[in-house]
Order: sequence, then structure tokens, then C-alpha cells
Amino acid sequence: MIEFRAVTKEFPDGTRAVEDFSLVLPSRKTTVFVGSSGCGKTTLLRMINRMVDATGGQIEIDGDDIQGRDPVALRRSIGYVMQNSGLMPHFTVIDNVATVPVLSGVPKKTAREQALALLDTVGLDRSLASRYPSQLSGGQQQRVGVARGLAADPNILLMDEPFGAVDPIVRADLQQELIRLQRELGKTVVFVTHDIDEAFLLGDQVVILQKGARVAQVGSPSEIIESPVDDFVANFIGTDRGTRALTLKQTERGTVVVDGAGRTQGAIVGEAR
Repeated sequence: MIEFRAVTKEFPDGTRAVEDFSLVLPSRKTTVFVGSSGCGKTTLLRMINRMVDATGGQIEIDGDDIQGRDPVALRRSIGYVMQNSGLMPHFTVIDNVATVPVLSGVPKKTAREQALALLDTVGLDRSLASRYPSQLSGGQQQRVGVARGLAADPNILLMDEPFGAVDPIVRADLQQELIRLQRELGKTVVFVTHDIDEAFLLGDQVVILQKGARVAQVGSPSEIIESPVDDFVANFIGTDRGTRALTLKQTERGTVVVDGAGRTQGAIVGEAR
């Protein structure tokens, strides 16, 4: 479990990125921070592994204040996946994945064997192990990035807009891959995105943020869609437009669901025909 207690972050230029943020992120679930650019979501994520240190308040992991942890050791114990994969271009795929275990003292041969198994886990062919990042597609690079994030078998996996730089088809594949991995591995995942549809697809707990990382609403996707707390949230999630503005239409074969653009999205199952 990760807990933020009255956390603030003010940068040297006076920018207050996070103001009095408190929240519990449950274990073995996916929490998604979603909001517009500059709302503080990435700052929150990076404070968990101390890439950014809080100005005030506390962040605890399983009851332990992270300020008492060595930052380097903390980062090596937490998986981290970023946009554009962040792979080291002069390392092969297998050595990119094995990096953190090797730095943590795992023999290189053992780390490479574990890395090969992780390629299987994230759906990559082992024949790619000897290639360099520049020889991979964008989607393959992101899968390697996920494998590297899992290499130290961390309890926590931080994901900072990891699928934002790939095309929509690849992005959809990677989202489904993450859902599968979470179902199989049960990590505590903290995911950052600006895409509310991605947030609702992936998140067990969705946190909608305003400027200064102020919480507009937190809850499950169903809770937020069914009961947005105010106009800001309703407008942000688009309850009155697009694929979430749904109405019922009677046809000769029964009732269908139509979205805000007039497109039929499906049929009501179980009605008498």
C-alpha cells in the first residue's frame, strides 16, 4: 500500500505542483492519475520513487516513510516505465532488461536468463533479445520497457504515460497486454495518463486531478461515470458527448444503444424478441 499524507511539492522557481495531497493507493490494484498537462500527476508519480522529493508531508510504502530509504535502493526496488520506453540505445534488448538486477548484484548470466523469461511474459519473441532498441518498432520498445520495469520483480510498478507515443492500434494492444499482466502478476500499479478513456479502461481506482494535484474525484470507473461530483468532472469525462452519451433506440429487432454521434454501439441483451 502507498499512502500520501498532506504532501506538497514546490519547485525552486516557486511553482507549487502539488498542494496538500492525501490519498491511499491500494495494494495489488491499478491506480490511475489522470488530468490535463501541468496538473501535477507526473510529479506525484515521481515522488513515490524519490526522483522528486516532496517539500512537505509524508509518503509511506507499507507503513514505512520513504524519506528514510536510500533513494537509489528505493528506485531499484520499484519498477518504472516511461513514455518512449527510455531504453539505453547502446545496450541490446536482453541487457536493457537485465540492467537493474545486475546493478543490484544478480550475476549477469542469471539476470540474462531471467530477462529471456520476461520477454515471454510481455509477449516478445526471444529472437529479439540480441537486437538494439533502434531495430525495434515502437510497440516492441514499449514492451521491452515494461519487461525492464518488471525485471527486479517489484511490488510496485510506476508507469508514466507509457503508451502515449505509439499509434492507436499498438496502444490498444499494449493496454490489453497490461490488463493481462496485472491479472497474472497482481502488482501495485500507479499509472499516469491524460486520456480519460485509458484511465477508465485500466484503473481499479481513478484519480481525476486539477491544477496543483487537487483531487476533483476519486473512485472506480463505474462510480465516477455514474455519479460525477461536479460539472468539472462531468465535462472532463464527457458524460454528455461521444461514446459515453448513450441513449436507447427501439428497432424492429429490439432495443439498441446509440452514442452521442448517432452511432449504434450495441444491443440490449436479454430482451424478449
